[in-house]
Amino acid sequence: MKTIQKPWIKLKETIDYEEYDLINKLQEQCIHEDQTALKLELDYKMGITFENGKISSIQNINEFMYFDGQEIIGYMGVCSFGGAGSSIEVNGMVHPEYRRQGVFKTLSKLVTAEWKRRNLGSMLLLSDRKSNSGQKFIKGTGAQYKHSEYEMYLKESNLESLKKKLHGITFRKASNADALEIARQNAIYFNDEADIISEEVEMIISNEDMILPEEEEKKGMTIYLAEKDQQIIGKVNLQLISGIGGIYGLGVLPKHRGKGFGRAILIMAIEKLKESNASEVMLQVAAENSKALNLYKSCGFTETSTMDYYEIKA
Repeated sequence: MKTIQKPWIKLKETIDYEEYDLINKLQEQCIHEDQTALKLELDYKMGITFENGKISSIQNINEFMYFDGQEIIGYMGVCSFGGAGSSIEVNGMVHPEYRRQGVFKTLSKLVTAEWKRRNLGSMLLLSDRKSNSGQKFIKGTGAQYKHSEYEMYLKESNLESLKKKLHGITFRKASNADALEIARQNAIYFNDEADIISEEVEMIISNEDMILPEEEEKKGMTIYLAEKDQQIIGKVNLQLISGIGGIYGLGVLPKHRGKGFGRAILIMAIEKLKESNASEVMLQVAAENSKALNLYKSCGFTETSTMDYYEIKA
C-alpha cells in the first residue's frame, strides 16, 4: 500500500481528453486487479458538447477526481440519462494501492452534497455484484436494492440464418424531427407505461429534456427507427467505441409485439455494427426482463457481468 502524500481534488462538469486518459488507465488497472466491471460511461461523457474545445458553462458537477500529486488515485462519476429531475447514477473506483485511506468516502460525501444541491428525488449507486468492497460500502449508506442489469456479449452468431427472420423490417436513421417519437417510445419502454400518444409525451416532457438524435450522433450514439410498411414499429440505439459495438434502448411498440419484430431489430442492429467493423458486440438488459434476456441468449449473447443498482431517496 502507498501512503497519500499530496492529496487534492478536482471537480468538473465534464472531462477533457487528458482526464479521460487518466481515468481510463485507472479503470483498466482496477478491472484487472479486482476482476469486476465498472460502469463509468467515459466514452459517452467525452461526447458532451464543447464549444471551441471548452465547456460553454458549468451548471452541475459530474466529475470527482482525487489526486496524489500528479497521479489520479480515485474517481467518482455522475451520469444522468433521464433528463432534468431524474435520478442520477453514481459509480466510482480507487487505485488498488491507495485503498483504506478514506478516498472513496471523501468522494462519496462530495457526490452526496452535489445530489442534495440539485434537489433530486433519488440517487442510484452502482456496484458489480462480485465487488465485495463496493457492495459493502453501498449497504453501509443505507441504500436499498432497486434492480440489476446484465452486461452481455455476443459469443456465437449465425447472421445468415437469422436474417431469414427479418420480416421486412427496415432501419431509418432518426433525425431531430423524430425527437418526440423517441421520447414517446422511451416513456413506454423504460417507465413501464401503457402505450402513450405523442400529445401526452409533449405534456410531460419539455423540449430541454428531449433527446435530439443528431446531437446524440455527435456524441457517438446513433438512433435508428425500425419500420415495416413505412410504419414505425420500434427503435434501437447503436454505439461503436474502440471496436466494441453497443446495443441500447431496443424496443418494440406494444401493438407490434409478439410478431418476432424484436428479434428482427436485434439481428439488424448486430449486422449494422458488424458492417462498421465492430470486433465485439455487447448490450445491457434488466435482470427482471426475462423475455428480452431469453431473446438475447437465443441470438448468441452470454452474460459477462451483473451490475446491481441501489437507491437512496431524499
